[in-house]
Amino acid sequence: MKEIKDSVRSRVRIAYNGNVYKTFHGTNAKERYENEVRVLQYLAGKDCDFVPKLISYDDDLLEICTSNCGQPVPRMSDEKSESIFAALEKYGVRHGDPFVRNITYCRHRNGFCVIDFELAEILDPPESA
Repeated sequence: MKEIKDSVRSRVRIAYNGNVYKTFHGTNAKERYENEVRVLQYLAGKDCDFVPKLISYDDDLLEICTSNCGQPVPRMSDEKSESIFAALEKYGVRHGDPFVRNITYCRHRNGFCVIDFELAEILDPPESA
């Protein structure tokens, strides 16, 4: 696997098949892991097509495996990045770190994607039981 990032909050690697593995560590790792799993599952249920698809997750390792969303975007206007994060809000999610570092370009999709949902917030009220 190719290591992409190893920071105080997570380690990100890309497998030879293209899947992305993110292992959470550091402050509030369990909560950030659980939130990212919850948000990605929520967005999958909304058929949001410009975010990673959650393939698997491991509660013991605090690790998720997602589909690959392409390459980092080196530069983007504030107006363009704001419009991408605004589009995400139409699906009921506010990104907790809305910066260009969390936008990728996916050649297969021919469009931009949003990544890293550990600090995101689901805006829609939960359904009543």
